[in-house]
Amino acid sequence: MAASKTVLITGTSTGIGLAAAVGAARAGWDVVATMRDPGKAGRLLAEAGAVGAAGRIHVERLDVTDAASIASAVARATAAHDGLDAVVNNAGAGVVGTIEVGGMEPVRAAMEVNYFGVVEVTRATMPHLRASKGRLVTVTSVGGVVGQPFNEAYCAAKFAVEGFMEALASVAAAVGVRVSVVEPGAVASEFVASQRIDIPALVAEAGPYGPALQSYIDRALQSFGNAQSAEEAAATVVEVLEAEDPPFRVQTSEWARGFTASKLADVDGSAVQAMMAQWLETR
Repeated sequence: MAASKTVLITGTSTGIGLAAAVGAARAGWDVVATMRDPGKAGRLLAEAGAVGAAGRIHVERLDVTDAASIASAVARATAAHDGLDAVVNNAGAGVVGTIEVGGMEPVRAAMEVNYFGVVEVTRATMPHLRASKGRLVTVTSVGGVVGQPFNEAYCAAKFAVEGFMEALASVAAAVGVRVSVVEPGAVASEFVASQRIDIPALVAEAGPYGPALQSYIDRALQSFGNAQSAEEAAATVVEVLEAEDPPFRVQTSEWARGFTASKLADVDGSAVQAMMAQWLETR
């Protein structure tokens, strides 16, 4: 990988985003590592320094829910690095609950971060990716393929992202941009802890859904107790960045592949993409 290639990654203060930024820098990419609060970049820079890659990390402020923040960060990054060769949409937020109890606010908030934020970053960076014949990688979730209980808002947003990217992929390919989605399962990272869920209060507020919610939470906690590490999941992101011919859809673990395969016979997305390419063929 040429040292001059530049990737912009969102949500790099913790978890998969942090590990992907370090992994990409270690692989030779110049990394524009974005986060809402650059004051939280200490761990990222320390981990990059530990592997001799701190010089390739360039921290920028970017809030995916703020179009002006996105435009400003992209403008600074492209000016400093003479364009972009890749973008990784990673920033996201979870929400646990059900619509009857939680109402619309959590749904709208989840869509703003997990869906509209991805769309806005994509819109802002596509001209640069088109110019470089680059690639667009989006970290979704197995929850973007299989709907899971008490994750209605989160799964809806991730389903929307998967549909958006699947539809965009063939269009982007027509102008030389490769689009991929990366689907982790349970990942042991601050993503879960950052939700600061008061479990007893959440169960109590769930009313008639309380027993089912408690069962779900018990299973989820067990699942995250045996979760893949953020570094393992991020390694898949870096592999997609580095791949000569990246797939549209890739999972980060054998468990994630098996889980998504329960719904998707076309696990790597190649059949759908071949069909869409035919739709766009000029005669």
